[in-house]
Amino acid sequence: MKLDALVFPGSLKNFPDTARYLEELGFDTLWTLETRHNPFFPLILSAEHTRTMKLGTSIAVAFPRSPMVLAHIAWDLQEFSGGRFILGLGTQVRGHIERRFSVPWDSPGPRLREIILALRAIWHCWQNEAPLKFQGKFYSFTLMTPFFNPGPIRHPEIPIFVGGLNPYMCRLAGELCRGMHIHPLHTVKFIREAIVPGIKEGAGKAGRDYREVSLSAAAFVATGRDKEAVEKAREKVRSQIAFYSSTRNYFPVLEMHGWGDTARALQKKSIAGDWQGMPGEISDRMLDEFAIIGAYPELAEKIRKKYDGVIDQLSLYDCLPGPGEEKEWRPIIKAING
Repeated sequence: MKLDALVFPGSLKNFPDTARYLEELGFDTLWTLETRHNPFFPLILSAEHTRTMKLGTSIAVAFPRSPMVLAHIAWDLQEFSGGRFILGLGTQVRGHIERRFSVPWDSPGPRLREIILALRAIWHCWQNEAPLKFQGKFYSFTLMTPFFNPGPIRHPEIPIFVGGLNPYMCRLAGELCRGMHIHPLHTVKFIREAIVPGIKEGAGKAGRDYREVSLSAAAFVATGRDKEAVEKAREKVRSQIAFYSSTRNYFPVLEMHGWGDTARALQKKSIAGDWQGMPGEISDRMLDEFAIIGAYPELAEKIRKKYDGVIDQLSLYDCLPGPGEEKEWRPIIKAING
């Protein structure tokens, strides 16, 4: 297992320093999310100001971008980073796709599958000077003239990860992808009993070993220098879990543990705008199941106890070393990454 850094992009002015800092501390991969800012721009700066740390999106929203646009972005980032780029894609949810991005929501799983196949066809064309021939249900690519062809690069095999938790996305990861991003609202039981079996099924269809698919998970963490800091972080995490648990897409995780009634109660409170009342629905037992809780000296051991043999890459959701915390974080990162 490797410890990664999951970063919510902010000002691009600060990102070179952030990337250098995280690489120097020893994080294996820097992941950016698509929230308030574009997830790709920070990785351009990171590629310029780091040397060994891998760089990827966790995730970039696929549907608002043509596969040709995604292909160019990924190709350029892979070439510029010296082969360190990972393209992580996700579907988002219907409300955001239709109302925030104003693009169609139609067969999201099959559409994302087709995007991955189209990307591979485009990259094959560029790398091998082959004709561009891709015809699918949602996308068709048949024209590539020399003027628009960027040509071959040194590391043409760009890893693709997908994010999700439903059975189709798990099968898709197993069939076509190098990895799968697991949402922070997960449990070890759900990974073992829902996600891994789906990946195995998809891998079997493709005739590949399911262990070729890297499991990358973000985890809720409540940590700090002392008991007071941990307790403060614990209540913040309780609120985060309540927020995500109110979304119907994540109900299967709670239902597997018999917490379906809690999920539905949280959804009602979110619809009513009762944000203050939502954290009270998350019991300490649920908190312990969803999160890692402990002060800095305990953190590495607790991470390993929970996730060793379960996932391959772990990032800590909304939890990164701050200025002056290098002394506490170096042993944690070293204990996990070696």
